Formats: sequence, C-alpha cells, structure tokens
Amino acid sequence: MFKNLSTEALGVTGHQSEIIELALSFGFEGIEVNMADFAEQAANYGLPHAKRLIESAQIRVGLFQLPVAWTGDEERFRQTMEKLPAVAETAAQLDCRRCVTLVQPASDDRPYQENFEFHRQRLGEIADVLAPHGICLGLNFQATAAGREGRAFEFIHSLESLVQMAKNVGRENVGVVLDLWQMYIAGDTLDHAKSLAPDRVVALYASDAPADADLEKIEDRSRLMPAETGVIDAAAAVATLTEWGCDGPLIARCHRASLKDKRRDPIVRLAGERLDRIIKGQQPEDATEESDSLEPSTSATE
Repeated sequence: MFKNLSTEALGVTGHQSEIIELALSFGFEGIEVNMADFAEQAANYGLPHAKRLIESAQIRVGLFQLPVAWTGDEERFRQTMEKLPAVAETAAQLDCRRCVTLVQPASDDRPYQENFEFHRQRLGEIADVLAPHGICLGLNFQATAAGREGRAFEFIHSLESLVQMAKNVGRENVGVVLDLWQMYIAGDTLDHAKSLAPDRVVALYASDAPADADLEKIEDRSRLMPAETGVIDAAAAVATLTEWGCDGPLIARCHRASLKDKRRDPIVRLAGERLDRIIKGQQPEDATEESDSLEPSTSATE
C-alpha cells in the first residue's frame, strides 16, 4: 500500500499546486484530486496543460470521489451521469483507477430490500461506465448511530453488509473502502472483506479512537489521527492487507476538531509521520516525539 494524501480527509484545503507541494514535502506517494474539476480543466485548456503539475512532480493520483448524484431523483442522476464518461476517461489518462463513494446508512423513502435493489441497479450502471477505463468503484459505509437517527428505514451500516452489496452489484469493478474507524464502531473485522479479490479493496482509511469511547454514542469529532491511542491497530491492518496482495492507497483520516488549532503544514506532516509509523508496524508508544509542537512552515500554509 502507498501513502496517499487526501486533504479533505484531514479537514484542510489547498490549490492543486499546494497539495502537491505538501505531499512531496511530507513523503506521500499519491494525492486525491477533484476529478470532475480536473476533467473540466482538461476540456477547456487541454490535458497536457491540466496535468503538467502532476507530471512534473512525478506523483500518483491515488483515487477520486465519484462525482455522480446517484442517491437522489432520476433527473439529477441522469444529469450528473452524462459527465461521468469524460471524467472516467480523464482519470484513466492520469492512470488513476480508483473511485470511491459513500452508501448512506438510512433512508426516508425506501425500506431495506427496495433500497438494496435501488443501490444495486444504480451502482451497476455507474460501474459499467467506469469499467472500460479500468476504474474500480469502492463503496464506503457509515456506522455511527447519528447517521441513522430519525430516519424511517435503516440501511447498510457495517462492512459485512457492504461487502454483500458490492458482490450483489454483479460487477468485477465494484469493491469496498476499508474505513478502520467505521469498522471499529460496527464491530467488523478484516475477515469480512477476505472473500473479495485484492484489487477490490479500493482504499484503506486509517484513524484512531478514544480509549473510553461509547460506541453507541460516538460522533465524527472523535475520529482521531491514526496511531494516536492504539485503540485501532492500523499497523496490523496494513500488514494483513499487504499479505493479501492489496496495493491501494493508505489514507490518514481524522476530524478537524481533534487537531486543535494546528494549521495545514503541521497537520499534513503529522499524518505523514503517523502513516510511516503504521507501515513500519510501530505502535503509538514507539514514538519519542510528537508533531503537536510543530509550527507551520513558510510554504504551503493556509
């Protein structure tokens, strides 16, 4: 697996040039890009112009978020689907073969079985557009109770159910995102994904959780930087997935509230350090220094 920088997953922002600079400065091999925006730039100014910074930096584009409004009404779905072929073609030209989206954990409109069929059909249609470009669609889920609170019908909120959804779509290019924080809340293990081919494990999100968290009430703000407390053993997950032959992006994900008043440079630096520690199989107590005291550098700051 390779270190992939997702600024959205860390609650920070930046222009493409700034994100690339951050990734190179702190040892990331890949980045996440807004592929819909990138495809629009390529259409307006030409692909060579749009990808010049990425090519000069010799950095990978690890994945992108699915730019399709697929959970809503038919008209909106069709409007956004019209742009997907161009986006997929652009992604392939960047050699980016991984796309991710979130499966909502509840619905006010459709009971479980009806909703399952709705998802199966729409995700299958999306996968059919992505397949000619060699792109695998990774499904993610939300396990927190807040995601289902006040909704009429519960839906998928565990990895086990998510894997079944991925299989039932009936396309070889539909897989899952392994989000260790959501898996911890749901009581999932990696074994739930073992039946999938390695290339259908699209990405790994690494986070940590407070030692005393009430999992029935835990909220997103309790998503900590990976290797913070050791409650979630991300190093073991990386080792296991590597044994399985998974080679996708490893992404640090945390809630901005857990980072106090840190600015962008120290946050990305800390994420890079923590992912290095995970890849090396180190536990939180192995570190003798923390990046909490780091001041923002003079470049690529917010």
